[in-house]
Amino acid sequence: MFPLQRGRRLRTNESIRSLVRETTLSPSDFMFPMFIAEGENVKVEIPSMPGIFRRSIDLTVKEVKELFALGIRAVNIYVKVSENLKDNTGKEAWNPNGLMQQTIRAIKAACPEMIVMPDVALDPYSIYGHDGIIANGDVENDATNDALVKMAVSHAEAGADFVAPSDMMDGRVLRLRQGLDSAGFHNVGIMSYSAKYASAFYGPFRDALDSAPKEADVVVPKDKKTYQMDYANRIEAIKEALWDVEEGADMVMVKPGIAYLDIVREVKNAVNVPVTVYHVSGEYAMIKAAAEKGWLDNDKIMMEQLMCIKRAGASLISTYFAKEAAILLKK
Repeated sequence: MFPLQRGRRLRTNESIRSLVRETTLSPSDFMFPMFIAEGENVKVEIPSMPGIFRRSIDLTVKEVKELFALGIRAVNIYVKVSENLKDNTGKEAWNPNGLMQQTIRAIKAACPEMIVMPDVALDPYSIYGHDGIIANGDVENDATNDALVKMAVSHAEAGADFVAPSDMMDGRVLRLRQGLDSAGFHNVGIMSYSAKYASAFYGPFRDALDSAPKEADVVVPKDKKTYQMDYANRIEAIKEALWDVEEGADMVMVKPGIAYLDIVREVKNAVNVPVTVYHVSGEYAMIKAAAEKGWLDNDKIMMEQLMCIKRAGASLISTYFAKEAAILLKK
């Protein structure tokens, strides 16, 4: 007996497949992470991330204009801080004339409609490479939150549309919301890294910013596992996302991406705000390395992974493939 229902009828050719396709991608689904360097006319490729560069502000602005023309509407920015500006307080993070603040102003002046979401965490500013202030051999949660509020307000003063706390300190979303509101920035949003796992996939990113934990003359945690999440846990991610929404987060993030799609779906089902997914540096680097060897097709794998992240529930995908994918979609 032949089946009455034949799934292949809806797969006959690309035209019918496109008619019934459940998930689609567009450049406006992407956010591009950008690394900022001091100086002028500086463009340095990151060895572990082929095609990704640290750029000075002038070249960053040029790149932002190109991204906007391709339909990308958001950038997530990180700064490479000079060693002489690092300490255990992170005070350079709220310097009104700091590299991050200058970059925000320059992007918003050149491309006002581009949504700028600067990173809020102390690791680029820390002599120890941690996301907070070290005291008594660990990251001091509440003192770090005080510093993060100063940092976020300085970003808002520079023109940021959203602040993006990636530190995973307890209670920081509420403190940031209160701090922004008290300073008059009621319309500056918070995209919280709610479920940020202690992952080995971040290696190339830490090379880009020199933000890995360092040996020191005082006792410091050897890694970030006392504040980033254990990758064995699922329910904890839902709890963290719900807490952040209750504290005032406008968006929540799951990080990393492809290896955590079960978490993306769980969080999407649990919250009533947009879910961002960070397709991280290690995931990017693996594809690039395999493609260089001829083992994988870069474009096909890139688009498949991005589609899978969107299918899992992402409203926005922060990805180093944003520009490549946008160009491909435009074709």
